Parts: sequence; structure tokens; C-alpha cells
Amino acid sequence: MDLSVIFSAQLLASVLVLASLYALVAIGLNLVYGTMRLLNVAHGELVMLGGYVAYWAFAQWAISPLLAALVAMVIAAAVGALLYIAIIRRLFRSPSLLARIESNSLLVFFGISIIIQNVTSLAFTADSRGYSYLDDVIEIGGARIAANRLATLAVAGLASLACALFFRYARSGMAMRAIIQQRDAAALVGIDVDRINVQVFALGFALAALAGALISMSQQISPFMGFPFTVSGFVIIILGGLGNLTGSIFGSLILAAVEVYGVTLISPSFRSILVYGVFIAALLLRPQGLLGRSIRAR
Repeated sequence: MDLSVIFSAQLLASVLVLASLYALVAIGLNLVYGTMRLLNVAHGELVMLGGYVAYWAFAQWAISPLLAALVAMVIAAAVGALLYIAIIRRLFRSPSLLARIESNSLLVFFGISIIIQNVTSLAFTADSRGYSYLDDVIEIGGARIAANRLATLAVAGLASLACALFFRYARSGMAMRAIIQQRDAAALVGIDVDRINVQVFALGFALAALAGALISMSQQISPFMGFPFTVSGFVIIILGGLGNLTGSIFGSLILAAVEVYGVTLISPSFRSILVYGVFIAALLLRPQGLLGRSIRAR
């Protein structure tokens, strides 16, 4: 294979676009796990729902997917907050359930995932759907990239940067980081853990919906599209470190590079092998993540 293709700006642009989407998914997933030790295997379904909101807004009312993404984020944030209040809060209030929080959350979210997939399939059929939006090709620095993918990179990149700044400087963001580091100590110093948990669910779900709306501009959507994003999100969490929110961005870049360059060098059919290979290698060689530290049991 011509090495100029491997080192081309075209592939670099593809890596950045994919990494920006992965970062949105992984930050929300890592945030929920880091603060509450909840294995949200239904996270990809929020990506799917965000895609459907953008699709129907454009198909029915010709609303820009970029504007519909804001609506999807609000809806997803409300769903996240209600889900925490109605179900998850009860897990934390029961000592017997709290002792098995990770396994219980896995079962709860697995059931939620199946329900969302099948309800969406019944409502909209299992057929893949897509639309054309900003599909003009733009050439930048030798890379030819569709305008919708360029918009995806800009929006997702800015959203990821905003999240990084939020966690570093905003009071609520610092409270989330404190809970991730030591939940009991955070409560002792006056942080309202329950209120922060609601915010965590709202923010995590909103970021996933934003990713879905952006994905719908360049890819087809279906009721069962979410699972691969859930898997990728967990791989990125392992790479960046459990509870390390900025590490999620770093892990997204690594996984996106492995996928794009791996598929280019080998074959698209090897994508799943590459993803799971990175996951297993990270678990074996550095389970705390490349930028993470071992997290104490609480």
C-alpha cells in the first residue's frame, strides 16, 4: 500500500471526526460510571434516540439537524433525570441493593436497552433511515471532507472542550470530580451528592443524544445502531482510565486512530476484532487506563 495514503490528511480528518463523536459518548458513559459505579449498557440507545430526533425533525419539518440536536439534548437530559429519580435513586437507598450496585445496574440498563430498541423498532420499523444534509465536499489542507462531517467535528470538538473546561472550573463540574475521587468524603464536605447525581445523568444522556444527532447527518440510523457505540465507549473508558473524564478524550483519539488506520491497512471486516483487541490488551496490560489511577473500592 502507498505510504502516502497512510499519512494523508484524509485519514487524519477521519480520525478526528470519529474521535470527536466517540468523546461525546465516552465522557457521558464515564461520568455515570465514575460517580455512581453504574454500568449503563443502554448508553448507545441514547445515541440512537438522538439520531431519530434529528432525522424526524429534518424529514418532517425541514429543521436543521444542528438545531434538532439541541432539542435531542433537552429531551435526553429530561429522560436521564427522570430515570435517576424513578429508578436509580432507589438502588442507592437500599443497603442490600447498594452492595451489588454494579451487577444490579447492569441488569437494569440491559432491560432498558432491550425495551428502547424494540419500542423504537415497533414505532419506526427496523429499517435503516438516512437523509442528505450539508453533503457538499470541501477541500482543506489536501483533505476532502463532506461539510456535514466538518460540522460534526466542529460541534463535537467544541462540546468536548466545553466539558473539559466545565469539569475543571465550574462548581458543579468540580463537585462531580470530587465524587468520582471519593464519594463519602465529598458528602462530608457538604456536596449534595443526590443533586449532583441527577445532573450527571442529565449531562451524560444529553451528550449521547448530541452524538446521535451529529452521526445521523452522515450515517444511516436504525433502532439497533447503539450497541457498537456502547462497546466503543467502554473501550475508551478502559483506555483513558475509569473516572478520568479528560482521559476519555485521549482514549477516543487512540481508538479512532486504531479503527481508521487498522481498517485502511487490513479490511473493514476487521473493525470489531480491532476494537475488542484493544479492549483486551488494555485490560491485561494497564487496567487502570493509560492516564488513570487505580480506583479504591468505596
